[in-house]
Amino acid sequence: MTHDMTHTSGAGSHPTQSELDGVRTARVISFFIDYAIVLLLCVPLAIIVFFLGIITLGFAWALYAILPGLVAVLYLALTMGGANQATVGMSMMGVRIKRLDGERIDPFLAILHGVLFWVINFTVFMLLISFFSSKKRLAQDILLGTYVARD
Repeated sequence: MTHDMTHTSGAGSHPTQSELDGVRTARVISFFIDYAIVLLLCVPLAIIVFFLGIITLGFAWALYAILPGLVAVLYLALTMGGANQATVGMSMMGVRIKRLDGERIDPFLAILHGVLFWVINFTVFMLLISFFSSKKRLAQDILLGTYVARD
């Protein structure tokens, strides 16, 4: 198993306090950045779906129902589940997602993390739990054995 030496977090290791400083704020800001990026990515795809709908006599317009979710899932898989282990917003805010066991986040885990975020997002509990978690983790982090830390 190889690790990027600038971001070591071996099996069973715990994040340092400096890795956790400002993480909660960075996560909130990165969420808004990523949300804007996903919405911007939806625009050209929505235009393509529009023309496909004309060609298919309206059948392709059913894709509008899943377009934002599909774009978000692909975005998470390619960014958070990719080499940087962070979305564009997370990278801009200087944070990345890590696993407690030191392994890399794969695309499936990145998607699952995002889906759980949206499922749990409907309750205030999600953000409140970070105030009581020793690693400032959110509910989906606790469920999946992940945490977000400063680079």
